Amino acid sequence: MSTTDLRVLPVLPTPDGVVLPGMIITVALESDEARLAVESSADGHLVLVPRIDGDFSRLGVTARVENRGRLPNGTPALTVRAMERVRVGAGVVGETAALWVEVEPVPEREPTEADHQLAAEYRAAASALLEKVGGRRLATALDEIDSPTALADSIGYWPELTLERRVELLETADVGERLALALTWVKEALAELDVREKINREVTEGLDSAQREALLRRQMAAIRSELGEGDGDDIAGYRTRLDELDLPEGVETAVTKEIDRLERTGGESMESSWIRTWLDTVFELPWGVRSDERLDLGDARRILDEDHTGLDEVKERLVEHLAVRKLRAERGIADDDASRRRGVILALVGPPGVGKTSLGESIARALDRSFVRLALGGIRDEAEIRGHRRTYVGARPGRLVRALSEAGSMNPVILLDEVDKVGADWRGDPSAALLEVLDPAQNHSFRDHYLEFELDLSDVVFIATANVLETIPGPLLDRLEIVTLDGYTDAEKAAIAQDHLLPRVLHRNGVQPEELELGDDVLATVAADWTREAGVRRLERLLDKLVRKVATRLALDEAEAPVAVGVDDLRELLGKPVPRDDLSDRIDRPGIATGLAVTGAGGDVLLVETAAVDGEGEPVLTGQLGDVMRESATIARSLVASIGEQYGAQVPDGRRVHVHFPAGAIPKDGPSAGITMTTALISLFSGRQVRSDVGMTGEVTLQGRVLPIGGVKQKVLAAYRAGLRTVILPADNAEDLDDVPDEVRETLSIHPVSHIDEVLELALEPQEVAA
Repeated sequence: MSTTDLRVLPVLPTPDGVVLPGMIITVALESDEARLAVESSADGHLVLVPRIDGDFSRLGVTARVENRGRLPNGTPALTVRAMERVRVGAGVVGETAALWVEVEPVPEREPTEADHQLAAEYRAAASALLEKVGGRRLATALDEIDSPTALADSIGYWPELTLERRVELLETADVGERLALALTWVKEALAELDVREKINREVTEGLDSAQREALLRRQMAAIRSELGEGDGDDIAGYRTRLDELDLPEGVETAVTKEIDRLERTGGESMESSWIRTWLDTVFELPWGVRSDERLDLGDARRILDEDHTGLDEVKERLVEHLAVRKLRAERGIADDDASRRRGVILALVGPPGVGKTSLGESIARALDRSFVRLALGGIRDEAEIRGHRRTYVGARPGRLVRALSEAGSMNPVILLDEVDKVGADWRGDPSAALLEVLDPAQNHSFRDHYLEFELDLSDVVFIATANVLETIPGPLLDRLEIVTLDGYTDAEKAAIAQDHLLPRVLHRNGVQPEELELGDDVLATVAADWTREAGVRRLERLLDKLVRKVATRLALDEAEAPVAVGVDDLRELLGKPVPRDDLSDRIDRPGIATGLAVTGAGGDVLLVETAAVDGEGEPVLTGQLGDVMRESATIARSLVASIGEQYGAQVPDGRRVHVHFPAGAIPKDGPSAGITMTTALISLFSGRQVRSDVGMTGEVTLQGRVLPIGGVKQKVLAAYRAGLRTVILPADNAEDLDDVPDEVRETLSIHPVSHIDEVLELALEPQEVAA
């Protein structure tokens, strides 16, 4: 800015407000400073500068005096018109005692298309705000402002805008930034207004409801009085129920206190209804009621075997618990507080459909205890576990307290279903509330927010279920005894179908067992060719479909009982079988390898495809991969660069690697694809194809060591179901093969390895020898 743009003007401070360009205001000349400034201006031009806490703003506005006069109280005043923003410079010595400063105009740039879009959005929001507060005339005036610059400054007329924000608006020279500020403040005002309206509406509705309730209670009291009844009878009833129950000392004290409050409050008070609801909730709990635990180990094992095929580890764990309980009872060892608080908290972890939830019911039946299932999937409110404070409208106890009432005893089996799907948001973290519930050292004194007294949950048998462990918070996982259910082989599925699924499906569809002839070969074929899952849920649906078609034929007299169903009839009854993914067709060139992974649905086969593309730099990774898997790809790329020469696998100059995992809609993460990616890259650059019957899993280091991984059984079962015949595992996981069924181990050729050289020797096709 040249010196010719500088002007020297007297300063008129505005300590109580901010004047923006275009405003016409009346200024009272109450101070000597103000009068001196006006008297010093020969041509009627001033600079208006806000003064906050004794400091002047760095920007002000020039103004022209339009009129002079006096206020009704006799104070001199003048009307001024604000002209343009100016930057206030250093003070100079003027011809009078007033404060003179150099001012430099702040240039206004031409509004852009983006500025006009912001202006339109601000006009719409500001009009909506003015409509809500009854300023329709102002909204009309706002529509007549065309300039984005003037429109941005119009927020300064909003009476609720704070002084700090007015100063910020004045000091924001850029029109786009001013429009953005104004739009933000208008939206905040709209949101605040909506909240006020909502609160006022709820308060009004609450008052109307309270007045109606009070009137109804007075009418009820009058009716009771005519009938010779009254609140005294209710209070006496509560005291009688209290005397009949053997409540813990703290609970009895709390109940007595609330009954006394009810007696003092009277029936017409709204608080009395809250007290009655609380008392009814407390008395609904099964105080002193406990199921007699079954301690016959043989009977308990028989019940578990009847309900489930396999799952020996879970059954053994439960029988061990019963054996300890039985031994203590037979030897007269008192069940003191310390022993009761050791807890039995199992976590059944496995893919969907393997019988986790139904196993909880079987455990309750084996123990001869009542059973309650709490579905935790999707819960995001901590109050669902701990209950709501009694001060809230519609408050109620948490799910655990309601589960005790539903069970009818204080020592039920409570199944916490889908504990891995509990979420957290602004309402709290339900998994944190479960920490106390599932800690044997703490749950003897669990405190529900609604009841507000300690509740002993140490006699409850808690069983949690989950599909994966990764989403369970560490502190919560530490309190659980993990029992893994890894899925079933086709033979196990067929046995489960014969023993459990088919009888249930026949009963559900009204078909008698003698009306259907279904051979073992049919069930085995359905399990092998129509399902690809770790569990048996789809298998049950298929059997349900088959039996429904048989029931239809019987109902329409199209067939006579018994109806025989053979293997050849399955395509007609069930449709096409699930197509097998023939890996030999997909692994048709170098650079493709087969890995093994664990997902929320169980074990799965995971293909890795690689290609060399133009460019240099880090590998390109696709397939919705997590951070750990991306790091594994980088490690594999570096390992190939260091050992590739001995396998004839050199990365060409000017090329970089693209690694892709098909099924891109499925998130993938974990380090266990390390050896698979390394093998695929060696195959790509050496030209040696990977054997199509080989599946592998294992983490790899930069030195080529193969490190152990998890989920061995699930991965081996996935390889078995996919038709692979050779499986490569880390040597440190060799002992995990004891969990794999014998028929699977006999079918597969399993190779524990400790170095990437062993992997490549087993996985790559033999190198062709030139003639």
